[in-house]
This record gives sequence, C-alpha cells and structure tokens, in this order.
Amino acid sequence: MIYLAITSEGLSQALRVAGNDDAVWCGADAISETAWTALPAPKCTRFVHELRDRVLLDDALGTIEEHHPGQTIWIEATSPA
Repeated sequence: MIYLAITSEGLSQALRVAGNDDAVWCGADAISETAWTALPAPKCTRFVHELRDRVLLDDALGTIEEHHPGQTIWIEATSPA
C-alpha cells in the first residue's frame, strides 16, 4: 500500500499504520526538511513542494505511480476548516 499524506497529522497517522512493505509519501507542508531528515530512513519520501494545490497533487500522484506502478495509493483527504 502507498500512503500520500497532505498534513502533518496525516503523515503521523500514515507512518503509524504503514507496514514494512508500504511506502509513505508527503508534501513539504506535512513535515519540514529538518524533521524529515531526522526520520529513520527510508520511512518516508518527501516532495519539495506543498501538495495543497490540486495541480501539484496531481503531479505528485503521477510521480508516485511511476515509482509504484499498479499499486493502490491512499490519499489523505481533509475537510475545510
């Protein structure tokens, strides 16, 4: 399973439930570069841009599909504040 986290809370949840064969991806808005580099490798792949923008999210999904062809991608959905 592939998880795509949009927020820091979603990233925390994805990291908690992801198994050894799962992959977790996130945007720059979910974790700072400093905090990301402190994670045990290879726990998470981080995009350098934020994913709250729909166009960037679509691009991110394309990238993930290139790295994990044919796998299911779970995307964090958030409701407006």
